[in-house]
Amino acid sequence: MKFRQGLELANYLGGVMGEVFFNDGTRRPDCIIPVPLHRHRLISRGYNQSVELARPLARQLKVNLDNDSCKRIRNTVPQSDLPAKKRQGNVRNAFSVAEGISYSHVLLIDDVITTGSTVNELARTLHKAGVARVDVLACAKTI
Repeated sequence: MKFRQGLELANYLGGVMGEVFFNDGTRRPDCIIPVPLHRHRLISRGYNQSVELARPLARQLKVNLDNDSCKRIRNTVPQSDLPAKKRQGNVRNAFSVAEGISYSHVLLIDDVITTGSTVNELARTLHKAGVARVDVLACAKTI
């Protein structure tokens, strides 16, 4: 989906993610936040794959999709270009959260998790901003 323009899969995969969420018994979050892309990457790619997955999921869960509260403020090297040991440092301080964010429970959506560095850093940033609970749901986990 990320590199092959497979957006037609996003609606289906987002729906499957919603079924997983419901079957897991996890408490409904205050909102869904897709992992943000830096504006340069968003412009070059034309879309954010995490947003495309999050849209059908938000509809299914009847939860607000928040694309504005989190920003990627550093244009990091793509994580897929780095070995696992360098990924955490690559995304360190890469995100910002809007002042006055009032959510207590957020569901982060990512397309693929390899080491977890990206979602861990974004969750850390959200916790620092006062969010008490951050859950993560991804379309795939590499092994």
